[in-house]
Amino acid sequence: MYSEQNVDIIPEKWYNIVPDLPEPLPPPRDHDPENSSIDLLNRILPKEVLRQEFTSSRYEQIPQEVIEQYMQIGRPTPLIRAKNLEKFLKFNGKIFFKYEGATVTGSHKINTALPQAYYAANEGVQEVVTETGAGQWGTATALAATLNGIKSTVFMVKVSYEQKPLRKKIMNLYGAQVYASPSNMTDFGKKILAKDPDHPGTLGIAISEAVQYSLDHDMRYLLGSVENCVITHQTVIGQETVKQLETIGEKADTLIGCVGGGSNFSGFTFPFIKTDAEMIATAASEVPKFSRGKYAYDMIDTAGILPELKMFSLGADFVPKSIYAGGLRYHGAAPALSLLIRKGRIKTDEVGESQSLEAFKIFSKTQGIVPAPESSHAIATAINYCRNPANQGKTVVINVSGHGLLDLSFVRD
Repeated sequence: MYSEQNVDIIPEKWYNIVPDLPEPLPPPRDHDPENSSIDLLNRILPKEVLRQEFTSSRYEQIPQEVIEQYMQIGRPTPLIRAKNLEKFLKFNGKIFFKYEGATVTGSHKINTALPQAYYAANEGVQEVVTETGAGQWGTATALAATLNGIKSTVFMVKVSYEQKPLRKKIMNLYGAQVYASPSNMTDFGKKILAKDPDHPGTLGIAISEAVQYSLDHDMRYLLGSVENCVITHQTVIGQETVKQLETIGEKADTLIGCVGGGSNFSGFTFPFIKTDAEMIATAASEVPKFSRGKYAYDMIDTAGILPELKMFSLGADFVPKSIYAGGLRYHGAAPALSLLIRKGRIKTDEVGESQSLEAFKIFSKTQGIVPAPESSHAIATAINYCRNPANQGKTVVINVSGHGLLDLSFVRD
């Protein structure tokens, strides 16, 4: 097993893929021409976050204060050789995994929560608000806000709120106020509940509630995924991985990660974009955005408060099954990722919950690390990939985007 923990591995700059895309990224557009949702971003986002969202600069300097916070929460995260998994699969290549579960919040989400909260606090913001699906993003926001001296409010998709009570507890411990979404805290939530009091919630609805709440209470909204600035922050994952592989003289043939909105996969793979590494993005088959989604402009949130983005999407009103991998329930995928899939640079896979549960068990037994249900989808793709005789001898790197220690009711036997 290999683990690299040298703090020099942490990059000094984030990487923005926009200048290196094969064609210009389609810009966001207003859903309602009479009420500009793009102008609305000026009211709800920290100014520096908004600037980074629309910049064409290839690199953005990471503030020293943020680098120090990265070190405090566990960066750099380890790159580990999965020798036991190799033996189990009788794979004669090499399998590595980048373990984002090693952060104090247990997932990659903290990588963008920290800079966004830092920028908000520097601008004099007293409280931030966001949504969360499975709870990882809400947890990261809660801690990032606390570390930067501000308060936080989180709207958590109701099905996850009920399935994962420990997620709510840890957010509360970090100082966040947490509401199940749809809720009675916003007009949009009340509208949904009036139609269906037992609505399980969706990320699209939770985003709408968080944005509306930020407008109603003059707060700043933190972005959890999909937007390009979030992906830019997440490139600490891929940049660390590049350095860690170079340190041990290895070259990645194949990179595999799961996709909800696309931030962990994109942050992991985009720093490799100029290499010849194969890249495979795994979605949940219960949320088949790649196989059945359309590549077109669609709303980010169900209420249509935020701008539309051009992306692979099942539609903002799509209500997924209540699968346990809550982070994969989002209806769309990040525009930059969608464009690269459209152009054929990135391949896709879709894995069902039963198959991901089997991968979850295999990885837990072979490596001793309990992966997040979301990450288990990527592990399932990797297992299938390594079982294919055509892929023997390759070096495969998986992004294990978080741990599943708070998700054990996922295991039903």
